[in-house]
Amino acid sequence: MILVTGATGLVARPLIELLVAQGAKVRAVSRSPETAGLPDGVEVVARPDAFDGVSALFLHPRAVAGGAVELLESARRNGVRRVVALSASNVDDDLTDQPSRFRGDRNKEAEEAAVGSGLEWVSLRPCSFAVNTLTSWGGQIRAGDVVRGPYAKFAEALIHERDLAAVGARALLTDEFAGQRLELTGPRSLTHEQTLAIIGEVIGRPLRYQEIAPEAAAQGMVARGFPQPFAEALMARYAR
Repeated sequence: MILVTGATGLVARPLIELLVAQGAKVRAVSRSPETAGLPDGVEVVARPDAFDGVSALFLHPRAVAGGAVELLESARRNGVRRVVALSASNVDDDLTDQPSRFRGDRNKEAEEAAVGSGLEWVSLRPCSFAVNTLTSWGGQIRAGDVVRGPYAKFAEALIHERDLAAVGARALLTDEFAGQRLELTGPRSLTHEQTLAIIGEVIGRPLRYQEIAPEAAAQGMVARGFPQPFAEALMARYAR
């Protein structure tokens, strides 16, 4: 049995689908089990310490918040052998330079807890998710052909969440990556301009990226509901 925390999130949901497709038994942790909408056969629970019969654990840093050490100690006492922790490529940066911390991610704590847990461990260190383009640009693309944003030439190798989930499934089901911190990226680095142009090609529209000041971009993010510290940290990351 594999226990998956953060079960309805961007990574854990496709991870669960892949595990089920490969014949694994899955117990998924969700704050709202009745509306989780996970594949048939998946046992859905509300508590992350449901370790009965569990041999491996997927540790999501936002789902467990500051409780990773205690959760993994309980896992070890209950016979869990392996933990795969979701971390991030910037986990070794200064904590104030990690934008996702301002949205609740505790990547550093989750990875350190896994490494020090006494369990077999793997840490997944992905770069930014491809779906971020949807949350950042989706509304503007639906409204027109111009996307306004900061730092047109900023480049990174976005990773698709399902590709990340595939590595996670392999780490949970095999010994191949034991004791490794896996740096995970997409196939090539693309600027904001290039990424938007590819999206335009796929949907058949002449999309254009118009660079705006970082301060204006941050204000727009806050207006859409993002925490101001997150928006400011993201702009600072682009600038660096």
